[in-house]
Amino acid sequence: MRPIIAIRPEPGLSSTLALGRELGLAVTGVPLFEIRPLEWQLPDPATIDALLIGSANAFLGNESNLARLTDKPVYAVGKTTADAARDAGFAIAAIGSGGLQNVLDQIATPTRLLRIAGAERVPLSPPAGVTIETVVAYESAPLPVDPDLRTALSQAPIVLLHSVAAARHFASECKRLGIDPRQVELAALGPRIVEMLDETWRAIHVSSQPTDRDLLEMVRNLCE
Repeated sequence: MRPIIAIRPEPGLSSTLALGRELGLAVTGVPLFEIRPLEWQLPDPATIDALLIGSANAFLGNESNLARLTDKPVYAVGKTTADAARDAGFAIAAIGSGGLQNVLDQIATPTRLLRIAGAERVPLSPPAGVTIETVVAYESAPLPVDPDLRTALSQAPIVLLHSVAAARHFASECKRLGIDPRQVELAALGPRIVEMLDETWRAIHVSSQPTDRDLLEMVRNLCE
C-alpha cells in the first residue's frame, strides 16, 4: 500500500491515526505544526449564552477563563471536539457534521455565542438573531520538514491536508527543499483547503464531506 501521511498537529493527529487504523489504513503521523495556547481576555460571562467551538484545541491552556464558562453549553463542530469539551467539564448543546457553519445554522435564536477559535479560522455567517464574539485562544506554529518525512515524500505518498494553513505550509516546504510535487498526491478535507495550490501535484483529491472519516474513506478507495 502507498504511504499515507498525516501532517496535522496534536491532538487531532492521534484521532486521525486511530480512525485510520479502524479503517485498515496504515497512516503515518508527522506533524508539521505545533499548537501553542495564547492568552485571551474573557468577556463578561453574563453576555454569553453558549460557546461555539471548532477545535479541541480551544480547551488547551487558559484554565481560569474556561472555568468561568463551564455553565455555558457547547456547540461543537464534531465528536472529537465534543469529547474534549466534556473532558473540560462542559455540557454539549449539539454536535455538528460538515463544518462549523452547519452547526451555526442549526442554533435557535436569539443566542449570544462566544467563539473560542484559533489564529487562523474559517469565516462564519451567523443567522439573524445569533451574535458571535470571537476570542483567539491558540495558534498553529509551522515546523520544518524533518529528514524522515523528506524521505517518505520521495515514495509517491498521499498526504492528508486538514486546513488551508497546512496546504500553504506544506507546499512552501516542498518548494524550499526542492521536492518534486509531481510525486506527491494530496487528499484534502474540503475544497477551500486546496484553492491556493497549483496543478503541478501528482493529483489532488477533495473529500465529499469535511469529516475525518469521509477523508480517510476516500483515501482507502484511492489505495484499492
